[in-house]
Amino acid sequence: MRLGPRSVAALALVSAIGVVAFGWPLLAGPDSGLGAHAQDAPWLFAALLPLLVGVVVATISDVGLDAKAIAMLGVLAAAGAALRPLGAGTAGIEPMFFLMVLSGRVLGPGFGFVLGAVSMFASALLTGGVGPWMPFQMLSMGWVCMGAGLLPGAHTLRGRRELWLLGAYGAVASVLYGTVMNLQGWPYISGLATGVSFVPGDAVGDNLARFLAYCLATSLGWDLPRAVLTVVLSLALGPAVLKALRRATRRAAFEAPVTFEAPKP
Repeated sequence: MRLGPRSVAALALVSAIGVVAFGWPLLAGPDSGLGAHAQDAPWLFAALLPLLVGVVVATISDVGLDAKAIAMLGVLAAAGAALRPLGAGTAGIEPMFFLMVLSGRVLGPGFGFVLGAVSMFASALLTGGVGPWMPFQMLSMGWVCMGAGLLPGAHTLRGRRELWLLGAYGAVASVLYGTVMNLQGWPYISGLATGVSFVPGDAVGDNLARFLAYCLATSLGWDLPRAVLTVVLSLALGPAVLKALRRATRRAAFEAPVTFEAPKP
């Protein structure tokens, strides 16, 4: 599904806000009152919802999606939300990642971004995982799905080469998802050892080095199993899931031109 200028602008805006939301603590000064902003996530959530609607509207304007496409978004989001409790994040076992990557590949970056964000929102409601981290999870999963939609060869690459491409992307995206989510909470965690703790006002390079050590010491044990599971599921179930998604998009007649025939005499 092609990405028009309105979709590009909407995705660029929401991604820019996301980058600022994740990264601003690294640029904050020592007297910025960082701790006072630890609970500002509801404001980000309030800004994120209309932006998601804006991405949907821009995508509809660019490619002409109809009610069937919106219904498909709801079905896939429900499926992703239902997959998440199966592993509940235990040891990084999160089967929803492979479905999100494959869906983003078939449906494109704009539709994929909205699907990832809505799936995280629905799964948070389903599992009771609503908290300050939820809008950040929505942004991160939206980026994962959007990246899958931007992979090359969307209309030409098929078979084992496509599966390996999606598996490799899913592995990298799984690790990056955990890394980015660490960045959301790490500046506010107190009581860490000096070598891995955030130091307000310190040089960005020094804080990033501590952040890397923090990721290696804490989340890598969850991120790597998630990456392995995503690769295995993509290779094992990818052919059937991709075929089903592509058949559904054809029957939904995405981007089908509307023509009118003159009545027969």
